[in-house]
Amino acid sequence: MMTAYEKDDYFKIDPEPHLIGNMDQVNHFPGVQMWWRAIENIHRPMLTGMPASTYEGLEEWEMVKTADPESLLRAMDKYGVDIACLLPESMMDTTGYTSRWCTNGEMAQVVESHPDRFMYQPNVSPIKHKGVKNTIWELEYWVKEKGAKIFKFYPPEDTYINDRDLWPFYEKAEELGIVLDIHTGFCWVPPGKSKYALPIHLDDVARDFPELKINAFHMGYPYCDDLNMIAMGHPNVYVCLSLLVPWALCAPRKFATIIGEALRWVGPDKIIWGTDYAGYAAQIRSAVMGLRDFQIPEDMQLDYGYPAITDEDRAKIFGGNLGRLLNIDTSKRKLKA
Repeated sequence: MMTAYEKDDYFKIDPEPHLIGNMDQVNHFPGVQMWWRAIENIHRPMLTGMPASTYEGLEEWEMVKTADPESLLRAMDKYGVDIACLLPESMMDTTGYTSRWCTNGEMAQVVESHPDRFMYQPNVSPIKHKGVKNTIWELEYWVKEKGAKIFKFYPPEDTYINDRDLWPFYEKAEELGIVLDIHTGFCWVPPGKSKYALPIHLDDVARDFPELKINAFHMGYPYCDDLNMIAMGHPNVYVCLSLLVPWALCAPRKFATIIGEALRWVGPDKIIWGTDYAGYAAQIRSAVMGLRDFQIPEDMQLDYGYPAITDEDRAKIFGGNLGRLLNIDTSKRKLKA
């Protein structure tokens, strides 16, 4: 097994690195405090069982939470991530819809500091709450004026994925040819509402907008089976492993089931990697190690019919599939020495 910082040949695109902004300005809101309590609890299911070998070679700076984009770039170079589609956190539900944590304008400043490594990913949430017409204007601005290709919609702070009031937005997103990242599955951080993000709601959207490129974050967890069946039936729905990849290190048979079922139902051409980075370089490390070094156990391949993960599969999942959707040349690495 390679160490975390040895070079590999997989071009990597991360669709879910979060820009969190200055939390000191919003920490007094009760909703933000509720969010932080959930984060404290999330550490348990994500880190329980993590082997000590995972931390070998881990530097002190990698365990320090920071909003500094230079730290993100440093981690990308260390662990071989070529491009990060920067995602500014909205989470307006936590502030009573009075303010965002990080604006799209702040995101743009960071992207433009390193345009060869960072890509715009405007957060269009909350669509319905701030107005569908306003959101369509914003969508067109970022595409036509800034050349943005990928956007984020976070239903838990807004409304159901298949709320018919959103149809004009989906129509415009389809027309503009963007990739739309959507949070699916449970909301891990209240006060967001999980009922808004159930993956079965994607069935209605994908049916009415068959050319809209949808990337479903977090595999719809814990409703991975629902999402896999929707992605099987709709060619325009892709499934994203973001947040869940570290389970390859601390809960390998659980992760084997998640990725094995996706390979069976969806296929390697529609699975996308991601980190869910939120300020810790160690999150990038575990996401890279998790996919790069993992193999589905042979007994599970035999008992469940899961295919072995090939080098070609890893190349597609790490960056090839998303690169194809975003028209990115993945044949030339972008890492700095």
